Amino acid sequence: MATFAAEGELRVRLTILVVTALVMAAALAGCGGGTAASGRISGRRLTIYASLPEQGQWSSEALAVKQGAELALAQVRGTIGEYRITYVVLDDSTAKGGTWVPGLIANNAHQATADKTTIGYLGEFNPNASAISIPVLNRAGIPQISPADGAAGLTKATVGAFPGEPEKYYPTGRRTFARVVPSDSLEAVAQVRLQQSLGCVKTYVLVDGAVDVYGQDLANIFQHDAAVAGLKIAGVQSYDTTATSYTSLTTSVADTGADCVFLSAIAESNAAALTTALGAALPQARIFASDGVADDAYLDPAGGGIPLSLDHRVYLTMAPLAQSAYPPAARAFFAAYEKDYGTVEPYAIYGYEAMSLMLDAIDRATHHGRRVADRAAVLAAIFATRDRHSVLGTYSVEPNGDTTLREYGAYRVARGRLIFIRAFAG
Repeated sequence: MATFAAEGELRVRLTILVVTALVMAAALAGCGGGTAASGRISGRRLTIYASLPEQGQWSSEALAVKQGAELALAQVRGTIGEYRITYVVLDDSTAKGGTWVPGLIANNAHQATADKTTIGYLGEFNPNASAISIPVLNRAGIPQISPADGAAGLTKATVGAFPGEPEKYYPTGRRTFARVVPSDSLEAVAQVRLQQSLGCVKTYVLVDGAVDVYGQDLANIFQHDAAVAGLKIAGVQSYDTTATSYTSLTTSVADTGADCVFLSAIAESNAAALTTALGAALPQARIFASDGVADDAYLDPAGGGIPLSLDHRVYLTMAPLAQSAYPPAARAFFAAYEKDYGTVEPYAIYGYEAMSLMLDAIDRATHHGRRVADRAAVLAAIFATRDRHSVLGTYSVEPNGDTTLREYGAYRVARGRLIFIRAFAG
């Protein structure tokens, strides 16, 4: 996975899978859960479910999120007042596919709705995966917090959103989804600002949109924000992710006179090969990429990633920041995580905060565990969150479920590692 220097999202959304998944989600949503009507939980056991890709390329990031959440729960000793909190992690991936599977995500959400002790759900990790689980959980009134899904259309009708977003994900008409990671809309702004700060005047945009919906969405938002900021777009093109040669494509990009290239893609979309070809065809150009390539498959030359010769010419944006860029409250988290689990992976802090926010909402909704737990009350507490002092910084939850946190980290690549440059606010 991507590693940081000491100081210094599988982003897979295949169009056909998304369409299939939404159909499945709608069907499963109709099945409902046992406590959807009242939302009140009887007994003294509450369950928080999580859905993560525990197999395949993003398993290490998923493990970090899982462990971050476990640490947050351990710090309250697994209890809130008289309630015992159970944390159940469900795998949404397969070893063969190496990534999340729409049917498994739908099944995970349905399992949570069928459990009468379910008080909350942490997920999803991958972009647009939440589009599958939100409708199922929404019908059951189950509060959902995502540690990493920044898909813009889940919360707002943006430039890159699908038709009908976000309303189509909330069949009850009430928002039940919130996230602690800033949306992809803010990554697009951060990309524009990063490129302009490094002197880009004319950027060519390459998209794996023929296969990956994430890439197309982010590219659409980026183009809009670039126009607003005065960054010229030299051209936009989807590329063949199965091509064995990109000579013709990169030559055409070079002919436009672009001094920078933005690759809106995932690592699995032959991104490393395309970047290598761009580096040869445009020897003076800087190459920028989204967080969809923040993985060893793209970064590590030993694993088929970009060559070391492109060091200091390739830049990425992603939500996690360098440890020193977080507020003092994060220091205790980093120390505790390292003590219990070892090296702190970038997304661990998001798993920790997603669980922390859920536990805090349960605590407030039950008056420190003295009143009956009710899903609706927990949901209201999440959306009533204001000026929360957290390991990520001070934030509030907006009415649409977005966090008010707006920073994305900017990184350069060096010897297969990400070197933090600075944070850009979207």
